Amino acid sequence: MGSSHSKSYRLTEDVRKPTVGTTSLSAEEPSTNKRHHHGFDADRDAKKIHSACKGAGTDEKKIIEVLSSRTSAQRQQIKQKYKALYNKDMEEVLKGDLSGNFEKAVLALLDLPCEYEARELRKAMKGAGTDESLLIEILCTRNNKEIVSIKEAYKRLFDRDLESDVKSDTSGSLQKILVTVLEATRDETQQVNAELAEQDATDLYKAGEGRWGTEELAFNVVLAKRSYSQLRATFQAYEKVCGKDIEESIKSETSGDLEKAYLTLVSCAKDCPGYFATLLHKSMKGCGTDEETLIRILVTRSESDLPAIKEKFQEMYKKSLAEAVRSDTSGDFRKLLLALLH
Repeated sequence: MGSSHSKSYRLTEDVRKPTVGTTSLSAEEPSTNKRHHHGFDADRDAKKIHSACKGAGTDEKKIIEVLSSRTSAQRQQIKQKYKALYNKDMEEVLKGDLSGNFEKAVLALLDLPCEYEARELRKAMKGAGTDESLLIEILCTRNNKEIVSIKEAYKRLFDRDLESDVKSDTSGSLQKILVTVLEATRDETQQVNAELAEQDATDLYKAGEGRWGTEELAFNVVLAKRSYSQLRATFQAYEKVCGKDIEESIKSETSGDLEKAYLTLVSCAKDCPGYFATLLHKSMKGCGTDEETLIRILVTRSESDLPAIKEKFQEMYKKSLAEAVRSDTSGDFRKLLLALLH
């Protein structure tokens, strides 16, 4: 019953949108873009994609235009409409017509972010060897709701349990922190408890710097369970107790993947957009571009904190993210990413 209600709401909303003009869309779609003045029409978009893939050549421009200007939820509606109209899966048709990084980015856009992340996690653990960095990047940066959605998507897509897979693919201290993060029980209130911050800072000091052999449990509980605002207070208290910042202690007391996981959790508590800006910069620095990281961040953050990431990138590297992407990519792949950044 709930779904039919939301459908009727969606219809009235769409009917209203054109009369309001583009400003009503600005919350989720850039109002500077002339394409939006019709409001969203899944039927028309599905037909556009169909005509772009029909016949001898593919009209990439049309594909970019439709997919880059829609929200993730709207792209799901376009997929359903396409299936209803042509009895084919839009992903399969596009897969057959596109190639390379452009294809990868388009397919990423056709997934819900939680599905795309679930696929990335599966890829990180399937076969020989595990891509721990990818597990850390996704699991240590998401909020409770996102973690729960990723777990559900993982189950739905692969009929497997994410926590069990992470347990069997990792070990030791890294396994412990990832499993703790997967519980998705971080406190998400805004209040800061100063006494708790002092207490946690002291526990972390005792666990790490205070004696040999870092006691990870204290770190795991604090870094995975406390709210971000609480953690920021804890890190300040830690500096007072210890005379150096928490990152320095983590670097001197841990190494490898555990160090990476802890530092990621700290970065996200301090400044999540800054964390992603740094990753994006790394993916384009030096020779060779890490396109997978570019796609993953631009696609999965496009509806959450991409504007903040862009701002941070500009501030940190004195050039816009769009400039960096433009000089490091080419062809339709470049056009699509720039459209997402628009």
